[in-house]
Amino acid sequence: MRTSDWFWTLFITAIPIVGLIMLLVWSFGSGNNVNKSNWAKATLLWILVVTAFYVMILVIFGLSFLSMGGNSY
Repeated sequence: MRTSDWFWTLFITAIPIVGLIMLLVWSFGSGNNVNKSNWAKATLLWILVVTAFYVMILVIFGLSFLSMGGNSY
């Protein structure tokens, strides 16, 4: 892939919903460049890992805040 191809690939993935859809298309669609397909799969995996981490942090802090405010009388 050329530099301009990567430029437009990164530009498209920066658009919130369109980027996610295109990552899925590039990952699991046929006829795509192998490098772009592997990059899209790795990017989706990173999105999954970061989302799981954020959910875990949200649950931990959410439960700690709930436990702090339960017996205030």
